[in-house]
This record gives sequence, structure tokens and C-alpha cells, in this order.
Amino acid sequence: MTKLPITVLLAARNEAANLARCLAALAPAQRVVLLDSQSTDDTTGIARTHGVEVVQFHYTGGYPKKRQWALDTLKLGRSWVLLLDADEVVPPALWEEIKREIIRLEAPDAFLIRKEFHFLGRRFRFGGFSHQAVLLFRADRAHFERLLEDDPSGFDMEVHERVIVAGRVGTLHTPLIHEDFKGLDAYRERHHRYAIWEAAVRHGFLASGRYGEEAIEPKLFGNAQERRRWLKKLVVRMPFEPAIWFAWHYLVRGGFLEGRAGWVACRIRAQYIAEVRTRTKQLPRHETACA
Repeated sequence: MTKLPITVLLAARNEAANLARCLAALAPAQRVVLLDSQSTDDTTGIARTHGVEVVQFHYTGGYPKKRQWALDTLKLGRSWVLLLDADEVVPPALWEEIKREIIRLEAPDAFLIRKEFHFLGRRFRFGGFSHQAVLLFRADRAHFERLLEDDPSGFDMEVHERVIVAGRVGTLHTPLIHEDFKGLDAYRERHHRYAIWEAAVRHGFLASGRYGEEAIEPKLFGNAQERRRWLKKLVVRMPFEPAIWFAWHYLVRGGFLEGRAGWVACRIRAQYIAEVRTRTKQLPRHETACA
């Protein structure tokens, strides 16, 4: 099989429950690099069984975090980079679309890919939880946002920071599969830590009117990433924000059609926003979270 000129950067820490499924779908890529953070389970063993290159990342704080560090450190040249988490799977149809697009002479410099949300064993068609992000790009044409200099969440990798592209951004129409097999408790705990991160980002935005030192520009009529950031910028100051997001996912986007799983997912979303707002208010007014 002819390999595609793509380096997969796969961020992981203690992902033994998800990793084998993810790696089994990466045969078309020329290079796969597992960016590990000193896993204590069998993450690295599984990776080596699949013949994957393992790189350990030791975080010392600040910028860059794991993925930007890999972009800065690994010898990637002008090759294509595909960003993945261990709980994501690239289906054959997406590989075929990627192959068609990157060989075009007029190919964009990056592509938005939709993460198809799976939850409690169900593929969500409704609810608006699936979202697009720049996950495929030329290595020399993109870098991550710089939102926080001091991240209180303890994450050593980019949480919801997005990729900024110096060039054109296209869209791939085949989604990847996003499904975590660690269970509901792990899902809730992860969102608890996300709330610590997002509260710090919001605090900086409310204090300075901008998202960090370098960030995606919010645009109502921009691409999916820019529109999502514009919507967050609009809603962040509204009262009853948790209820707004619950109504958006459950009623407007049809989360109720997903049955019990839809109800649980929408409730967790509302609880997450409520925690973010509470933590944001607890941060001292004279401090700024962003540089």
C-alpha cells in the first residue's frame, strides 16, 4: 500500500482503553507519532505493538503545550499533519477523501474535519455535539492559538485551543468517529478539568476583551471554528447561559431525539457551563488569565 505523506500526531496519556482501536485505522499514514505524557497504563506498550513511534513530552509550563511542541520539535518539513486523540478513529471513507484532496494542485493549506460525537454507545445524529475543527494541515502553515500563559487546569496539551492557518482552509465532508470507552465517570471528570481551563480563558477575555496573546478571530460569517468562537463571545455575558446552552442542544438542535443519552449529554453540557461561570466569578478581578 502506498502511504500518504501524512504524519499523525496522536496525543495520549493513559489511553489503553481506546488506543488499539485508534491505531488499527492509521495504516494509510506514512508516519504515526504517539505524544505520550508518562502514561502509567499500557499505552506505550500498545503503541509499540502497532509499530508506532513513541515520544515522551515533559511539560514545564507555559506555551507551547504538547501538540505545538511536536510541531516545533519534530522534523515535519512541509508534510501534512493530522491531529488525533486516542478516542478518535479515521474511517476508510475519510482516508479516501483525504487522499483525493491533498493530491490536488490547488489544495488548501488546511482542512476542517467534523468530529462525529458518540456517547453512551450511541452515534448522535442530533444535539449539535459534533463539531468541526482544523485537524489536517501543512506543517509549515499552521500553529496553535496562545490563550493562556499559566494554565491552572494542569493540562499539558491543548484543550480547546484551535489551529491558526496561514492560508486557505477547506472542508472535508466525511467525519471521523469520536467515541470514548473510559466510561461516564471519566467523561464527567474530564469536563470538570475543562471547566478550570475555560474559566481562566473567560476571565482573561472579560478582563481584556481578547482571547489570549494570539487567537482565532471570531467571525459570524467565517469558517466553523470562527463561527463557534463568535457564538461563545456572544453568549459569555448573557444571563442564564447554562439554560441557553441546554435549550440549544436539547431543543433547537434536537438532542431530545437521542433519548436518554441525549438528555444526559445536554445536562452535562449545562452543568459544565454552570461550573465555568462559577469558577470565573471566583477569580480575582485584578488578575488576568491571558498574556
